[in-house]
Amino acid sequence: MSKRDYYEILGVNKGAAEADIKKAYRRIAMKNHPDRNPDNEKAEEIFKEATEAYEVLSNKEKKAAYDQYGHAGVDPNSGFGGPGGGADNFSDIFGDVFGDIFSGGRGGSRGRRGPVRGSDLQYNLELSLEDAVKGKTVQIKVPTLIACETCDGSGAKKGSKPETCATCGGHGQVRMSQGFISVQQTCPKCHGRGQVISDPCGSCHGQGRIKETKTLSVKVPPGVDTGDRIRLGGEGEAGPEGGPAGDLYVQVNVREHSLFQRDGRNLYCEVPISIVDAALGGELEVPTLNGRVKLKVPAETQTGRLFRLKGKGVSSVRGGGPGDLLCRVVLETPVNLNSDQKELIRQLQDSLEGGKHSPKKTSWFEGVKKFFDGFTI
Repeated sequence: MSKRDYYEILGVNKGAAEADIKKAYRRIAMKNHPDRNPDNEKAEEIFKEATEAYEVLSNKEKKAAYDQYGHAGVDPNSGFGGPGGGADNFSDIFGDVFGDIFSGGRGGSRGRRGPVRGSDLQYNLELSLEDAVKGKTVQIKVPTLIACETCDGSGAKKGSKPETCATCGGHGQVRMSQGFISVQQTCPKCHGRGQVISDPCGSCHGQGRIKETKTLSVKVPPGVDTGDRIRLGGEGEAGPEGGPAGDLYVQVNVREHSLFQRDGRNLYCEVPISIVDAALGGELEVPTLNGRVKLKVPAETQTGRLFRLKGKGVSSVRGGGPGDLLCRVVLETPVNLNSDQKELIRQLQDSLEGGKHSPKKTSWFEGVKKFFDGFTI
């Protein structure tokens, strides 16, 4: 019975990249692995067939021979090619493709693990709007892990040093058998370090790191806003076994302001206005983050009207000029009126009857009338 084409078995084209060939084999092998399909002869056959195909196509020399001569190019009995895949070759292949699953490593990498970088940290910093806009240097306290000074981060007692792991011989990994498959796994004794500490440091108990609360000075640049982050390189947790420290990210959150709302470079505020100023016009004092300014309100101003004061907003940390201050006037109804004041308002109301002084009110009632006139009973 003739063998199937190796490319057909893996479901890839002849010009497929090495990564695509590996991905295709992994998909088939995971699905049809004997451990997942006990007593399933068909799945076992597919698994062996795919492994044989991958053993050839993942090897540059064998792949070239197969592409030129077909199966004869890789058959050790044909006189053309090199040896086929034996049991030892298979375990190497399987360990390479599935090393990240069975050994816990990254991408199936082998050998002793190098220094590990420490974790990044995040600190939430609350600022007032004024401090966020103008910038400020603040002191923060951050609980973290730092390198143990007693042992210089090695974890070993002063005067001693870590010893080579006897279980893995310093490689950080050992070969384990799972059924008929042999794969590499992280050494259970040293956890991939390749070394063990027989005489641990009394300060850090062999961890190489101790807990401490650091006080840091953070320079907040002018113009930051909620969601911005300030990175302090190397101020995160120290790495285990003397590895490099991570970074600290200071997350900015600007508290709500009693007067202003910020939207990028612009500021918004509401300005209460009396019925007299709204009707006759006037000049109001309004606040900005740099002091008070005059706002001229024209006569017959309606509530909700928006006035723009150019350049009275804020600048962004990302650059550019300041935005604008947008003031929304809100008509305030008089309260706590005495009887004389109420009578004066009634007289004013009588004098305004006729519609020409309240065009919006008149047009609204006319619209309501037309709406109800359209109903048929």
